[in-house]
Amino acid sequence: MTRKIANNFNPHVSVDCVIFGFDGVRLNVLIIEREQGGGVSALPGDLIRDDETLDDSANRVLYELTGLSDIYLKQLQAFGDPDRIKGLQDVQWLRNVREEPSARVITIAYYSLVNLQNFSPKAASFARDVRWEPVYDFAKLAFDHNKIVDKALEQLRLSLKYDPLIGFELLPKKFTLRQLQKLYEAVLNHSIDKRNFRKKFLSAKLLKPLNEKEQGVPHKPAQYYEFDRKRYMRIKDKFWF
Repeated sequence: MTRKIANNFNPHVSVDCVIFGFDGVRLNVLIIEREQGGGVSALPGDLIRDDETLDDSANRVLYELTGLSDIYLKQLQAFGDPDRIKGLQDVQWLRNVREEPSARVITIAYYSLVNLQNFSPKAASFARDVRWEPVYDFAKLAFDHNKIVDKALEQLRLSLKYDPLIGFELLPKKFTLRQLQKLYEAVLNHSIDKRNFRKKFLSAKLLKPLNEKEQGVPHKPAQYYEFDRKRYMRIKDKFWF
């Protein structure tokens, strides 16, 4: 069924969302396959409504296309290159879903962080499929969405160095030091010295040790920790990884 935009959608402004999730080994990004898109994948996104703020629009897009709500969401930047919509498949798809397919669209990009244990995204609206793909190994996306993912990843890496809360948004409530290090290595895309990494976090006292260890693992069971948010609020301006 063709989805033409209603009168209350602005044909010139959209939002696109880069949603990151960590599976314990790899950093992933949520990709949708567009309905009537000929198998072309893209980031979750849509035009904004005239009565929405940009943040409201981004939250609506996340919920309508994936079923995700109440997640970490931060505005990244605007993308407005005149040639951002030039691929033949992109143009053909826009003819099916928009009243003004040739209109120049400025998109405001957001990035989100989710705990994969808490969310099972499902396709909705004009997305035929939704799936997690490794952020360092996925195919060409529609429009300039690869560029948007690259910029979001760049910002995530920068944020992770001075704001540890960013990392904890991607982890389960309780986690091991090994899991925490794996997360940093997955985001930064390089190995980290184990001793220095643990010393940094333990000396900052951002972790609360729990009286609980891993079970059913082939190695020595590791202790679980929780993130100390109260402590974080006191020292957040002094942390640098």
